[in-house]
Amino acid sequence: MMKKLACFLVAALACGVACAKQPTALFYLMGTQKSTNSFIANIDKIGLLVPTWYGVDNQGLVSGGPNRYVLDLAKQHRLPVEPIISMSAGRKGFHDLLHDEIAKQHMIESMLQQANEHGYDGYQFDFESISWTDRDAYTLLVKQTAEALHKHGLKLSIAVVPNGPGHAGEGQFSKWMWQYWRGAYDLAALGKYADLVCLMTYDQHTRWTTPGPVDAMPWMLDQLKYALTLVPKEKLSLGIALYGYRWYTGNPVRDDGTEASNISATYIDADESFPLAKEQKAVVQWDPVEHESWYYFYRDGMREWVFMPDAHSFRDRYALVKQYDLEGFCAWVLGAEDPKVWDELPVVER
Repeated sequence: MMKKLACFLVAALACGVACAKQPTALFYLMGTQKSTNSFIANIDKIGLLVPTWYGVDNQGLVSGGPNRYVLDLAKQHRLPVEPIISMSAGRKGFHDLLHDEIAKQHMIESMLQQANEHGYDGYQFDFESISWTDRDAYTLLVKQTAEALHKHGLKLSIAVVPNGPGHAGEGQFSKWMWQYWRGAYDLAALGKYADLVCLMTYDQHTRWTTPGPVDAMPWMLDQLKYALTLVPKEKLSLGIALYGYRWYTGNPVRDDGTEASNISATYIDADESFPLAKEQKAVVQWDPVEHESWYYFYRDGMREWVFMPDAHSFRDRYALVKQYDLEGFCAWVLGAEDPKVWDELPVVER
């Protein structure tokens, strides 16, 4: 009897190590060929595919549809697909939708019809640029949609802009961010109704800001710790950026002829940022505090900055997901990544 118990404990312990659930590797897919190519090449390491296939207008009209080749390939590999629903009518249009019960019902009915027709596992809401005054109305939409989807065995996940420390902050930029980006997400309530909350811990610095890391580790940790006070770790997915930014001095002359300072920035993917560094003979540097690679070079006597999440920065953030025992990570976007990112991930068992 004791021998059997000992064998059972040894087996259980071994399973505790070997059978531990791998974090869900959620990857976003855009409609570009580059994004599709990355999906095809790495499908066995993707745990959940979230393609940008659908939009909804202020009247609840859902438009869009799947890439049949991508969808068929996902089904062949038993890969769950939960397309994004985003807003196609701007902030005012979304406000109108939130306060129109008939329009919301139209949207939900369309989502159910599309899921039934195409065999989706659910959807992800990716609604951004929302007024903070629509916070409760957005929470209600999530509740209504989640309840309707759950009745049909479907899931609803939510992409949210990080909003720690839970208020507007000091500067005017932080005030603006809270007013139209961070303040609309009631994390505790959204975590209650949704099956998964994707914390978009990227775009710490953007085209609206001065140059800086896309998702510095200290900032990401602050946002993660705040979110964990409101959302159970079993429902939380950490956002990981696969793209970078290039900052430069833009045209000081506006379209109307007036002049103003113009710090400009554009997205830059790995297939551009690595060759650009080589072309400009720039020294790619690693910031051990921010855990992000970056470089600079001069054009017309002025410095240009490139911040570029790479395989090293991905590895450190993936370690964070496992350290905090999160549900997984959500990576934006397939096709933007350093190819060596895939060396960090295991094949998904299905």
